[in-house]
This record gives sequence, structure tokens and C-alpha cells, in this order.
Amino acid sequence: MAAVDLAALDETRLADWLLTRRWFGSKARDIAQLNILDVIVIHSGPPALAAALVEARFPGGTHDVYQLLLGLRAEGFEGSAIDEVGGMTVYDAFADPAACELLGGLLRDGAEVHGEQARVEFHWLEGVEPPRPGAQARPIGAEQSNTSIVFDDALVMKAYRRVEAGDNPELELLRFLSDRGFPNIAPLGGWYQYEGELMDATFGVVQRFLPGARDGWELALDELGADPERFVPRLRDLGVVIGRMHTVLASDPTDPAFAPEEPSDESLALLTATIDEEIERVWVELPDLEALEPVAGRGAEVRDRLQLLSHIGARGKLIRHHGDLHLGQTMLARGGDWIVLDFEGEPARPLLERRRKRSPLRDVAGMLRSFAYAASASDVQRGHPAPEGWEDRARDAFLDGYLEAVDPVLLPPGESPTRTLLTIFELEKAVYELRYELNNRPDWVGIPVAGIVRLLEEPL
Repeated sequence: MAAVDLAALDETRLADWLLTRRWFGSKARDIAQLNILDVIVIHSGPPALAAALVEARFPGGTHDVYQLLLGLRAEGFEGSAIDEVGGMTVYDAFADPAACELLGGLLRDGAEVHGEQARVEFHWLEGVEPPRPGAQARPIGAEQSNTSIVFDDALVMKAYRRVEAGDNPELELLRFLSDRGFPNIAPLGGWYQYEGELMDATFGVVQRFLPGARDGWELALDELGADPERFVPRLRDLGVVIGRMHTVLASDPTDPAFAPEEPSDESLALLTATIDEEIERVWVELPDLEALEPVAGRGAEVRDRLQLLSHIGARGKLIRHHGDLHLGQTMLARGGDWIVLDFEGEPARPLLERRRKRSPLRDVAGMLRSFAYAASASDVQRGHPAPEGWEDRARDAFLDGYLEAVDPVLLPPGESPTRTLLTIFELEKAVYELRYELNNRPDWVGIPVAGIVRLLEEPL
């Protein structure tokens, strides 16, 4: 391995390969330059393994940094080859079960591997059985932003592909919730991280795998087709879980990273400025589509409605929260308990923004918007229109459970200001959805459009 100079990887071939990866989030932008920032050999082989940081620079001066796990084999590796260097095939080792098994061994051993300018540290927690020697490793899913590997159907490792300096919010929140015995998560087992001159960054986390658990989104669509009203009581239970989760996340006033805070005028000014910028971008670029007619020319109306946020007197507390909560971030375990997943926040947003304390009602708004998506997808994807009023009943059930379980001090005092703040956050979320659908799924723009119209008509 030492004789192979991975810095000699052909940048054009590497860029071409990156553009074919689902997790490479910058396909719409031209790569002005690709730089291999650092390579650390973490196993000498065979197969040889190296952790690499690769920087993609774009016109205008912006850049993203990605984690690669590079494998080297003399005989090659079918389907994930990147380049040939020094007579060896360099490939994506996350596609190689043998390489992932070696990674599991490093986690089990709590290894620390040093390079010239940095090190990769592997950590494992007591109380969770680590990957066994010879554990069967397999990739799962077709994730948009990460890569996940399952060991023996007992543990799942999520490797973050795009990395930024600082602890990933998911690692922070999982450690906090695990330490306090919150039962509705897949317990944290371990993690690995990069520490060096370039940055300190979380590379990945490992949690217990939940065999037989049902994805919340798929369960919603299945039950909307078979027994729509059966799902509604489940949502009350989910509301209770999210209310308890927020209460735990706000339970330690001695931890600066998690202590609840009062919203300041400065934080509100920053929030409203960010929302204004989002609205302006969306409505300036709004194409001439029939599905957009109900919101065409209403950007100023949306902005005025969201500006009310700065005029609400009692706003509750700001806490660490999930940041990207919807049905697809939940699972229903075999025993009937809801499990909350994927605490990294919206991956497209900067890490500092994802770690910022916000109102817990932002999570609630994200979940409520998910019910609108489920009702529409049941019709479009499965051919089973949701019964009339189903979305309203789903919303009411979830909110009943949430408001029963959450510490009320986290919310504005009284139902009216709470509902007003929630409507504002739902509108913010719907604007974000509109931009996302225009860029990725134009056929779906009717869902956020309907949400925006409804929220603009809500009494405040």
C-alpha cells in the first residue's frame, strides 16, 4: 500500500466517477477543480484501505469536501472501480463486504490510525455489542447523501459522504439521547472521525439495526391503501414520542450545546432574513406552469405572513431539535414503538445552521407537512386517494399526542400563539418544499402549492 501514491489518482476520472454517485450533491454544477486533500492508510491489506478527503471546487469560489473510503486490489473490483494507480485498481471500498468487515474490526478495536497530517479515530461504547469478527457486511438502500452498511443484521453504520468541520449533529443528538435513556431511537454503538490540520469532522456513526421495523412513510402509504383510519391513532402515539424527545433534548440546562434558550431579536432577524432570501429566490425563478398559478405573484404575501414571526410576543424556547423530521425519518418497531432516525438535519444546509437551536415547532411543522405528502402520494403512486378529511384527522391526532407529552414551557403560552407560530413554520417548510420540487420533481409541485395556499388562508 505504501508504494501506491493515491495522490496520483487521475482527477478527471475521479470527477467523472463522482458525478455518477447518488450522494454527490453537486451534479448540477461544473467542477472547476478537484483536489485530494489528504489520504490516510487505515489497513495495509489485502484489500488495502485508505480514508481520503476530496475537495470539489466550483466556479464562484464555493467548495464541498467529501469522504471516500478507497480500496486497492491487484485483481480489481467489479462495478465500483475509480482508476488504476501503480498497477492496482482503486475502487469505492464501501461496495466491498470484505473492506467493510475490516472497517467493523477497526471500530471494535477502538483503533487510532495516523497519517502525515491527521488521524482517523474509531470509538465504541460499552453496553452495545460491537461487530463480531467475520461479521457479514452488506450495503443497504439507495440513499441520497450517505452510505449505510449493515453488519449481521445487528448493527448499521452510516458513513457521511459530504463532511464539514465539527461534530455532525446526528452524533451529538444520539449521544445526548442515549446517555439519558431515551428509548425511541436506535441506540448509538460507536462512531469514527477525522482529526487533523485541515479539519475535525465526523465520518460516520453506528447504531443498532432494527430488523423487521417498518419505515414510517411506507407504512403510511400501505395503510392508506388498506385501512386509512388505522394509521391515525398511530400518529397520536408518534406525537407523544416527538413531544417526549423534545422534552429530553431540553432537559440539561448545564450543557451549553443543549441548554434551552430564549429567542433573541438577533436570532429572529437572522431567521427572517434567511426566509426572505429563500422566498425571493423561489418567486423570482418561478416558471410559467399551470400548477403554480395559485401562488404566482403571491411572494410578497408569503413574505408578509412570515414576517409576523418577528411580531409574536411569546415564542417559547429554542432547543436542539431533529431538523428534518418527517414520516420517512421514523420506523415502527416490531413491538409497536415508534423509532426516530436520521438526526443529521437537512444535509443540504451548512452544518452550523443544522446545529443551531430553533423552536421545537419546526420539527412539528415538518411532520405535519409529511401528512400532506402521504395523502397525495397514496393517490399518485398507489392509486388510493386518501379519504376526505384524512389529513386533518392525521394532523389533529399527532398534535394531540405531541401537546400532551411535550414540556409546555418549550412552547408559547396558550393555544393561539402556539398555533400561529406553527402555521408560520409550516409555511416556511412549504416554501422550501416548493423550491425542492421545482428542482427535482416538477410533477410534485402541486403538493407544496396546495400547502402554501391553505396556510395563507389560515387565520392568525
